[in-house]
Amino acid sequence: MRHDYLAALQESGCATAATGWQPQFLTLWMDDRLQAACPMYLKSHSYGEYVFDWAWANAYAQHGLGYYPKAVVAVPFTPVPGARLLARNAEARRALVRALIEHTRAEHLSSLHLLFAQPQDVEACEQAGMMLRHTVQFHWKNLAPKAYEDFEHFLSSLQQDKRKKIRQERRKVADAGVSFRWTRGHDISREDWQFFYRCYERTYLEHGNAPYLSQDFFERMARTMADHWLLFVAERGGRPIACSLIGIDAEHGVAYGRYWGALERVDCLHFEACYYQPLAWCIAQGFQRFEGGAQGEHKMARALLPVKTTSAHWLAHPGFADAVERYLEREGDGIQQYLDDLGRRLPLKATAAGPD
Repeated sequence: MRHDYLAALQESGCATAATGWQPQFLTLWMDDRLQAACPMYLKSHSYGEYVFDWAWANAYAQHGLGYYPKAVVAVPFTPVPGARLLARNAEARRALVRALIEHTRAEHLSSLHLLFAQPQDVEACEQAGMMLRHTVQFHWKNLAPKAYEDFEHFLSSLQQDKRKKIRQERRKVADAGVSFRWTRGHDISREDWQFFYRCYERTYLEHGNAPYLSQDFFERMARTMADHWLLFVAERGGRPIACSLIGIDAEHGVAYGRYWGALERVDCLHFEACYYQPLAWCIAQGFQRFEGGAQGEHKMARALLPVKTTSAHWLAHPGFADAVERYLEREGDGIQQYLDDLGRRLPLKATAAGPD
C-alpha cells in the first residue's frame, strides 16, 4: 500500500487501463482535510486478483449481462492480506465503504470487490451490507516459546516424518552441487536484478503466460523500495541457475514469498529456494512471520500453516446478489470444513501451537 509500490505498478505500465487495471483511487475529505483513501481499479477481467470470480462473470454472460467492468479495491498482483481502506478512524472507514458502493452504483458497474482485507476493513464492509468470502493461505510463524535458535531448532518442532522429508529434500539440492547466497536492499546488484527477471519471465512463459510485471517495474523497486526486497540466488559450478525474490517488512518482522524462477532443473530446488532458505533467513534475522502467498496446500508440509483470509463483495443486480450470497454460504461451509481437515493434519508436534 506504499505510494512507491502502487506508483511503480502504474508508471511501469503493469497496472493501467491497457492491462485491465484502470486506476480510480478514491479519497474522502472533510473541511479540506483528508479523512480516508483507497486504491480502486476498474477491471475488464479477473486476472491478477487471486480471489477467483470467473464463474460469476460466466453466469452474467449466460444471462446476457455484462460483468465487466467491475470495481476492485486491491493491490494489483499482490495476494498479501492487510489494510485496503486507509482511514483516520472507524467512522471515516465506514464512510469510505459507503462512498465506494455509491460510486460503483453511480458508474453503473456490476460489482465492487475488496480483496485480502484486514479485520477493520472487513468489519466496515460487513456493516455496509457487503458479502464476505474466505480463502486459505499458508503462513509460517515462530511458534517456539522463544524464537527458533536455528533451522535445526525449527525442525525439532515438526513431526518426525516431516523432519525426515525436509532433510532429504535439502540433501538432494546440496548433492546436486547447488549452493545459495542472499543479498538484500541496495546490495542487490543490477546484474542480480537482471538475472532475477530472466528467471521470473521464463517461469511465466513456461506456463504459457506472459508475466504480469515488467522489468521496468523491478528496476523502479530497486530505486525506490530496495530495502523491502531480499534475493536468494542458487549457484552451481560458479554459475547462477535460479533465484527467489522475497518481500520484507523489517519494522514488523514479516517476509513475503513472492517470485521465483530457474534456468536449470534440479530436484527439490523450488522448495529450497522458496521455503527453506527464506525460513532459515527469517530465523537468523529474528523475523516472526513468513507468508507463502496464495494457495498451495503443499506448503503445509514445510510448516506453513493454514490461515483464513477474507474479501468483501457487493453486486448491483439484486438477483445475482441473492444467488452469490447463497453460493458464498455454501462455499464458506466448505472452507471451514477444509480448515478443520487441515487442522487434523498439521506437521507440528502435538505440543506446538496450531493454526490461526
